[in-house]
Amino acid sequence: MATRRLPPLRALEAFVRIVRLGSARAAAEELALSPSALSRRVANLEEFIGKKLFTRAHQSMQLTDDGRAFYDAVSPHLEALAAAVEDQSENLTLWRLHLGVLPLFGSQRLFPRLPELRKLHPRLHIDMDTGPHLETRVGDTLDCAILLVREPDPSFHSFRLDHNQVYAICARHVADEIGEKPTLAALSDQTFLVHQEMPDSFSAWKNAVGLGRLEPAAIDHYDSGQLLLEAAAQGLGIAIMHDDHFRRAGDKRLALLFPDKDVESPYSYWFVCRPKALDTRPVRVFYEWLVNAGL
Repeated sequence: MATRRLPPLRALEAFVRIVRLGSARAAAEELALSPSALSRRVANLEEFIGKKLFTRAHQSMQLTDDGRAFYDAVSPHLEALAAAVEDQSENLTLWRLHLGVLPLFGSQRLFPRLPELRKLHPRLHIDMDTGPHLETRVGDTLDCAILLVREPDPSFHSFRLDHNQVYAICARHVADEIGEKPTLAALSDQTFLVHQEMPDSFSAWKNAVGLGRLEPAAIDHYDSGQLLLEAAAQGLGIAIMHDDHFRRAGDKRLALLFPDKDVESPYSYWFVCRPKALDTRPVRVFYEWLVNAGL
């Protein structure tokens, strides 16, 4: 049986990097190639398969429909090839991922799903970092992070994980004292609890429920969503938080004010990493699982 010809692997590598990094310039830098050398590799691949993979204009390269179809068809097999080579390697090392994550997202949404990730990829091990300033440490001490922000830095590769509503959450006895139709006067005597990384949530909520003039007795700030929920449950104030956290907590001590008011949150959870990090197996495996898991 005749052996099938393989495509030029260096050309295939150049093509895949351009697609994954979203930039020919970034791919050339990653491969330590000149732009012209990178272009020649892609041209060799196009000649081999007989299709145009990119349109070229003003030093930019845009994926064609044929290029997208080719990538979708080839990428899984490249992953399988890389996995097969690694499985046969004598250097069977763990895949170590340094992940930054906020504690409440980790405990409510990530940890319950990690056993299935471990079953799929037993060699992937994750170092969790819940420290401050996650965004500024991505690409340095962190391989990637899950952030709660308006919009991530455009230099990152990013993926939005959710869309949330903002609600006022408090202890049931506090809700009973305020009444079914909270008034401006009643709420002005209350303490509100706001996450320090979501300062605009309170203003968004006030305006949406028609209480733009509300000036509460105090606004207390927390750097932990878990502590914020517990403080609300203990009657220490009214927490302005995402509906998802309230629902997942399942805490019967808590109640919603204005439950029929849907207020879009200014903030969302995002996965972020440096574009080149997607070429590393730990980041790529975690990212692809996270997107498909629907956390």
